[in-house]
Amino acid sequence: MHQTLEQVVQSASQIILGKERQIRLSLCCLLSGGHLLIEDIPGVGKTTLAHTLAKLMGLEYQRIQFTSDLLPADIIGATIFNPDDHQFSFHPGAIFNQMILADEINRATPKAQSALLEAMEEQQVTVEGKTYRLPPPFFVIATQNPSHQLGTFPLPESQLDRFLMRIELGYPDHKAERELLSGQSRHGLIASLAAQLPVEKLLMLQQAVKKVHVSPALLDYLQALINFTRESDEYHTGLSPRAGLALLNAAKAWAYMQQRDLVIPEDVQAVLAPVAGHRLRAGHTNSENIVAPLLANVAIP
Repeated sequence: MHQTLEQVVQSASQIILGKERQIRLSLCCLLSGGHLLIEDIPGVGKTTLAHTLAKLMGLEYQRIQFTSDLLPADIIGATIFNPDDHQFSFHPGAIFNQMILADEINRATPKAQSALLEAMEEQQVTVEGKTYRLPPPFFVIATQNPSHQLGTFPLPESQLDRFLMRIELGYPDHKAERELLSGQSRHGLIASLAAQLPVEKLLMLQQAVKKVHVSPALLDYLQALINFTRESDEYHTGLSPRAGLALLNAAKAWAYMQQRDLVIPEDVQAVLAPVAGHRLRAGHTNSENIVAPLLANVAIP
């Protein structure tokens, strides 16, 4: 299984050049059963990363382009009257897929954004009092342009909290950009990819991640980090219990990807910025700077 995960990382790295850490974090987020937010300027490969992961996982994939006129029914679906049998029937929306790309999510109105809340939290949607389950493993990757750009509606904290991780891609380094400029089209390369991690194996991996051991001392460290965010003047709002669980689950997945069956403090530190950054300071993109006081002031037991 670990060899398969490495193959996925290496294959994705052939498409998204020079961004191995971001690829590993994206895979970690998926193994944790969470959802991923990619925030950066247009044109750095956010959508390409989502396409690449969907192809390598062999998941049922749907892209939803978020715009200012998008309605919740466009995402979830709607109950429509059928004149042939004189009955109302539910027509599922684009969200009924295993992987959803919510492209430019902050260009839609808050009403459209809120259509994802129940789906991301409970893997189900409710329409006119009836609940419909979403296909597992349900995974949302959302892309977001910086909030200072025109035509954006900032995501509220409740929506941001549904994303287990937020990452930034940034500009490629000189070597990666040279290879990108002189190489093949990324879209053509994605089309040639074969699925390397079938759904059944992915679900097994998610169950294996849950069994990774966490010692009492590691939980002490985790709680110390959480308490610092609540008591320190560095942050207006501390990490919630949901955020603490997200940090723990992400650390388990990171440990598993490192071929360990127990979590160590370095695993928590590796995922701290993408898990905690957007929860502590919404709208600020540099997560590493946001969590720096945490790492500097909270000692490892």
